[in-house]
Amino acid sequence: MRFVVASAVLLSSAAFAVEPTPMPNTVAAVAPTAAVSNAAAASATTAGNPAVPATQNKPLTAEQIAKNKAIQEAKTKALIKDQSTRLQQLEQANLDALAQNQELQLKNDNLGVQVQVLQSERSAQMFLYGAATLAVGVLLGFLIASYVYTKRRRQW
Repeated sequence: MRFVVASAVLLSSAAFAVEPTPMPNTVAAVAPTAAVSNAAAASATTAGNPAVPATQNKPLTAEQIAKNKAIQEAKTKALIKDQSTRLQQLEQANLDALAQNQELQLKNDNLGVQVQVLQSERSAQMFLYGAATLAVGVLLGFLIASYVYTKRRRQW
């Protein structure tokens, strides 16, 4: 749950990294193609700011439209610049991770070779232990057999 909240905060902060600039007290947020009645716009304006009278629903001038467009373009450019720097950081982190991955794969291969060598050494060691045990067993067998044979010969 903590991860979901942290990632949501991170994503929302990335999308709105540019500080909003104060807009004039007009209905500039409404798109020109949206069909909004004057009464609804007046009630929305007065509901958000009770000190503003409902008679300020004047059409925007060309100067205000150009200013709003410049502000939007500046926000877009800042967002693009922020995303490009983040992309460069991600590419660098990706390259670092790939280098570390190759290094770890090399270490893993070296350790695999060491394991095989140790297993073969252990196998050879067990073979020698078995051969030594067999030799001791055969020697003891001959000694015991000769002792029993000599003991029987004495009894006759």
